[in-house]
Amino acid sequence: MNQRELLEDASFGQRVAEDEIRELSEYFVETSQWKRLYAGERDIVLGPKGAGKSALYSLVLQKAEELLSRNILVVPAENPEGTPVFQSVAADPPTSEHEFEGLWKLYFLSLIADVLGDWGVDSPSAREVYGALEDAHVLERKASLSRRLQAVREYVKRFFEAKSVEATLNLDPGTGAVTGMTGKITLGEPSVAQAKEGFISLDELLDKADRAMDELNFEVWIVLDRLDVAFARDENLERNALRALFAAYLDMKKLQRVSLKIFLRSDIWDRVTEGKFAEASHINEEVIEWEAQGLRQLMLRRILRNQGIAEFYDVDPESVFASVEKQQALVARLFPDQIDAGKNPKTFDWMLTRTQDGVGKPAPRELIHLLASLRDRQIRRLELGHDPPPGENLFERTIFKEALKDVSEVRLKKTLYAEYPDLKPYIEALREQKAQQSLPTLSALWDVPEAEARQIATRLVAVGFFERRGDKANPDYWVPFLYRDSLELVMGEAKVR
Repeated sequence: MNQRELLEDASFGQRVAEDEIRELSEYFVETSQWKRLYAGERDIVLGPKGAGKSALYSLVLQKAEELLSRNILVVPAENPEGTPVFQSVAADPPTSEHEFEGLWKLYFLSLIADVLGDWGVDSPSAREVYGALEDAHVLERKASLSRRLQAVREYVKRFFEAKSVEATLNLDPGTGAVTGMTGKITLGEPSVAQAKEGFISLDELLDKADRAMDELNFEVWIVLDRLDVAFARDENLERNALRALFAAYLDMKKLQRVSLKIFLRSDIWDRVTEGKFAEASHINEEVIEWEAQGLRQLMLRRILRNQGIAEFYDVDPESVFASVEKQQALVARLFPDQIDAGKNPKTFDWMLTRTQDGVGKPAPRELIHLLASLRDRQIRRLELGHDPPPGENLFERTIFKEALKDVSEVRLKKTLYAEYPDLKPYIEALREQKAQQSLPTLSALWDVPEAEARQIATRLVAVGFFERRGDKANPDYWVPFLYRDSLELVMGEAKVR
């Protein structure tokens, strides 16, 4: 096969993990972070956008049968694809963190109860859990996650927003006597009077569910991802929801047979824990960080998954993955030596520096996108009759900057603008400007005082659009290569006119 046939027959995967769930296990690099998660040593997985947290989440779901052999049941609390379950909460959210905490706990309790019911657990502890949830109308076997959450939300709204417990009781209009209950689950400890009426706290029910799981001799992992999508439109709602989630997580840590596994973007974690959140030090997290060596292997796994390419280069994939030297040698055969002549980085290092944002840490998503775009661009050139790449190279030098523009466009418009539409006017004001700006030049571009320009620039640093350089008093703001092509930025430092 020649280069064109190889590329036409090849696939390097999708930039978004949700679009390639079935293929992930074939691409996956088994890092130490994954091993700790798989061993149950970590509960919270943090990483910048595109770092692979959703890939780890998807792999946990894929490994459900393997985990079952270790007596671990994996229960997703969110839809892996499609509309996020918790997006519906945004339309009518709880009014406080306290109420949100009740929502999370009751939702998780209903998931555990469903597992116990599926496995036919009929112990006294399990029956108490079933009974309380049935009375509250939040236990419906085999219900979808959306339907389950809706029932929980209705109960929380009906009960926790009530000004008194009588709002949840059915009273005889003549005598005032209690004639029935619409639910007897409380967030805090019930009062003596409530306890006599049969009320029980969520925490006690979670303890009973945990005891029932112990009687079953199984653990349950409740896994939760896509929180960045669920609460994307309202930062205050996101803050309330996620602070309440981690408060619920900390309360549930004492459970022996139930674990929450939460996958969250690190920038969202920083926002959630900003200010008073002392409990953050007790949270058992794993931060995803990628080094060049891991990204090179990840890229080669995607390339060598294509048997034709492995045969063309006469390499054994497993032998390549086991040797850093062989990986470096193969990269040298696949790609041109450099993209820019002179004292500039080698091609793979160029790929890394061009696909990282202002945080300065490379991540898989944009690297994968660049690789896929290189394939498409190279095929187009060969279809038009251009000469094939020289020697053994799979790609020619001229297409790298074209492919980078594809990545830049998608990252800017489908990620940054989609998530932070309020920042779009400030970013667009930089179009065709210099890549390095100062507070005076930004103040002039945005037509705002320097103090306000600093606040806007600080937000742009937080979302990875700017890299802040220089000293704190007189910072410079540098736009990373990732965004320059889409905005048609010019190299150099802007000056005040």
